[in-house]
Amino acid sequence: MTNFSSDLGLQYPIFGPEISCPHCRQTIEALTLTDTYLCPRHGAFEADPKTSDLVHLQSGRHWRRWNNEWYRQHTHPDGIRFEIHEALDRLYTEGYRATKVIIAQRYRDLVYAYLERNSSWRGKSDSAQPKLYGLPVNFGPDPEDEPCWNTINFELEKEPGIPIRYPYFRLFE
Repeated sequence: MTNFSSDLGLQYPIFGPEISCPHCRQTIEALTLTDTYLCPRHGAFEADPKTSDLVHLQSGRHWRRWNNEWYRQHTHPDGIRFEIHEALDRLYTEGYRATKVIIAQRYRDLVYAYLERNSSWRGKSDSAQPKLYGLPVNFGPDPEDEPCWNTINFELEKEPGIPIRYPYFRLFE
C-alpha cells in the first residue's frame, strides 16, 4: 500500500504547491510533476532542487528564499545598486534615513568599483571606510557564521528622520 500523502509531495517542486511571485508577490501555483511555477503576469519560474534557487525562465534571474521572502541573486553591480537605491527611497517614504549599508560578502568584488573612498580600504591598513550613496559600507559576516548572508543581499541600518544631503536624495529632486 502506497502512502498517498508522501506521494503527493513528490508531485510538486521543492517549494511546495504554491509560492509568492518574486516580482509581484501574487500567490502562484506549481505545475504538478514539474519543477515549475507559473505566474500569469511574469511567466514561468523553475525551482532548482540542487541549489534551491528559483529561476525566472524568460530573464534568467535567480532568487533564493530566506524566512519566506525572495531575494534576487545579482550578477551585475547595477542590480544590487538599484536594489539598495530602492530600499533607501522606501526608508525615506517611511520617515527614516539610513546610517550604514551592510552588503553581503559575495558582492564585494562586484560593487568594489562603485564605492566612494578617500583612500585604500582593501589593505586594511587605513581606517577610511568605503561609501555608497554617501553612506558608510560594511560587508556582512561570513555566511558560515550567519547562513542568512548566503541569501540576503544587504541590510540598512536606520534612524528616524529625513536624509541629510545623501547623494541618492538628489536623484529625486
